[in-house]
Amino acid sequence: MSRRRVGSVAGECAPFSAYLERQEDTPAWHDQAADVLIDRVWRPVAKRLRDPAEALRRLLPLANRHEADYLAATDDGLTAHARQLRALLRRRGLTPALVGQGLALLREVAARTLGQRPHDVQMMGGWALLQGSLTEMATGEGKTLTAALAVGVAALAGVPVHVVTVNDYLADRDAQTMTPIYRFLGLTVGTVVNATLPDARWEAYRCDITYCTNKELAFDYLKDRLVLARSGGRLQMALDSLGAVGAGAQRLLLRGLHFAIVDEADSIFIDEARTPLILSATTPGDQSSEMIQAAIECARELEDGIDYVLDTRERRVELTAMGQQCVADFAQGRLGVWASARARNELIHQALSALLLFERDLQYVVTDNKVRIVDEFTGRILADRSWENGLHQMIEAKEGCALSDRRVTLARITYQRLFRRYMLLSGMTGTGQEVAADIWSTYRLRTVAIPLHRPPLRQYLPGQLHATAAKKWQAVADRVREVALEQGRPVLVGTRSVEASEQLSEWLNTVGVTHVLLNAKQDQAEAQAIAAAGGLSSVTVATNLAGRGTDIRLGSGAAERGGLHVILTECHSSARVDRQLIGRGARQGDPGSCEMIVSLEDEVLRVFAAPLLGLAHRWVSAAGAQSRWWLPVLRAMAQTRAQWQDSATRRAMQKMDKRLDQRLAFSGVQE
Repeated sequence: MSRRRVGSVAGECAPFSAYLERQEDTPAWHDQAADVLIDRVWRPVAKRLRDPAEALRRLLPLANRHEADYLAATDDGLTAHARQLRALLRRRGLTPALVGQGLALLREVAARTLGQRPHDVQMMGGWALLQGSLTEMATGEGKTLTAALAVGVAALAGVPVHVVTVNDYLADRDAQTMTPIYRFLGLTVGTVVNATLPDARWEAYRCDITYCTNKELAFDYLKDRLVLARSGGRLQMALDSLGAVGAGAQRLLLRGLHFAIVDEADSIFIDEARTPLILSATTPGDQSSEMIQAAIECARELEDGIDYVLDTRERRVELTAMGQQCVADFAQGRLGVWASARARNELIHQALSALLLFERDLQYVVTDNKVRIVDEFTGRILADRSWENGLHQMIEAKEGCALSDRRVTLARITYQRLFRRYMLLSGMTGTGQEVAADIWSTYRLRTVAIPLHRPPLRQYLPGQLHATAAKKWQAVADRVREVALEQGRPVLVGTRSVEASEQLSEWLNTVGVTHVLLNAKQDQAEAQAIAAAGGLSSVTVATNLAGRGTDIRLGSGAAERGGLHVILTECHSSARVDRQLIGRGARQGDPGSCEMIVSLEDEVLRVFAAPLLGLAHRWVSAAGAQSRWWLPVLRAMAQTRAQWQDSATRRAMQKMDKRLDQRLAFSGVQE
């Protein structure tokens, strides 16, 4: 899939375009082979020969030549400059000279409205985004303002822009923070989050700029696909749009897929790409409560290794022949689904999955007698989401909750398919180099590292590896007490799950450390917790809620005492997630430090570093936490194997997408 130049996209985005999006094509075998050679051979060589950031620096003189004029202009004069530039951009497109002028204009507007003057590296980042790149900027370098530079220039050129973030909090925060810039330029801004009603969504997507979350965008796009399929297709939509506000146009939420800037792109493009997005509708359950309860009862009687085989690494459970016979014996005398061998085995498989593969306070929480899914990458509750094929009802029965209605699939899509359909796509992240090859092969985005504005002052302290979780929690509690109470520094402690955060909270209570707990059960208090997390002696215990996008500002006197200290209490399956949490401290030249305190009983090490776990346990038990060289070895092994598995899952998902394409094309149905 070739990337289109941003200038041509600006030229195609007419106000009444029916529903602009890129049509997917499958490259020929020789194109795929050339891509592999370019990606694996030429790009590493070219990177050594020439710094990609050098090309971005060439835009700075084009912007600086307008600086004096914009500095001297009054607010009214600057607004007049914006109107003139808008006309030029819409006639000529986003040429380097006009982009340089636009970035200079945005820089001056940001300084006047926000009191923040973008640095040269942020100007370079804005240019990279307009070129359709994955821009890697270290945490704390100001990605939100960098995105606003590119967003403002593209919107002035008449390109509808979607700024995609990973959660509602960031979408709301970024939109509110950057709106003064856009309003000064005469641009409209909309926000789409989970609570946004349909009419408000329609209005938000018709703004020049729309801030939204990846999941809301995906489901709104799927709703539009259903409308297109039911209303005569794109030709009918085009005719409706010529009638200004025809009935068909009103039913569509989006205006098409013009230009997207995806924040935390590695999380959305890679981590969340393993799971398809499924639009479903509630239907009265065809599985009775008695049948589901009976399936749970039957599954609990089965024995591991005899009746079923459990693979925790692959997160898979399979019935054995003996297990199938046990299920058949259990089904004797029962009617309905129990009379079919295939149907009852599938039913018990779902029951086993609910019992063995899904843990409370890890994959889900129970609040108000309801099972609510927790996003493992962000630590947030996924409102109005449920597992399919009866799995959600099985987990509700397992937890003793009232059973909800089943949901039937109306449409599905993966992030790979969705974002490849944008006419222009770019992204931002603080951790992109590790997955640059995957990003290129899937989305055709080259990863460009933006230089740091200020040298980092972060201190990396030696890690600790303990034999048991109890010893780990004691060590974490002692370390928190030492840093927060004795040194007076703010401390952020990261955990992988709700359960782990609550365990640590109990440990801290026992040693008398006052702290704030932030997880999926308290996510409404996120803004207040983050605002206070940089104060003297403050202690914040958080899941991945605090891992991406949160900006912890140091309180008065905190920098002089050493800044924020970050403690990781468990390895994540991806080193990028560890880096994101570490990046909450020592931002923009602030001091800070980090360390890792983990145990051999932690899930990622236990599942993915199993071959070395026995030897490591004997060594650590004898030497204690001082045997620190074992930690990087086990961590590297576990994360490498986990990433291989995740990559295989994504490749399998892409193959499934292709097969689905072929079946749908044959049947004449879309998605």
